[in-house]
Amino acid sequence: MIDWSQVSELHDEIGAVDFDEVVALFLQEVEGALADLPDQAREPAALEAALHFLKGSALNLGFDTLAHACQEGEYAARAGTPEAVDLGAIARLYEDSRAAFLRELPERLAA
Repeated sequence: MIDWSQVSELHDEIGAVDFDEVVALFLQEVEGALADLPDQAREPAALEAALHFLKGSALNLGFDTLAHACQEGEYAARAGTPEAVDLGAIARLYEDSRAAFLRELPERLAA
């Protein structure tokens, strides 16, 4: 679900203080983008762009499973079948990933 090597690499690259800011910004931006998805689902190009943004954000912070789901949705929107994208599943996957990330992060960074 979480690529902890990506998380560790990002933490090492930017340092603890900046890492905490990046995490807070990531969570805020992703939650905003997820809230906007239902409106964007009416237009395939808008949905594709939103899912592309979410995929990139997820990859940067190691949310691999979420990134994969967003990529599949991005492809479906590009193919003209936005109705095939399960927005509820993507939102639940984010919540599950977020919970695992926040729960495991202190231990993972301490190692």
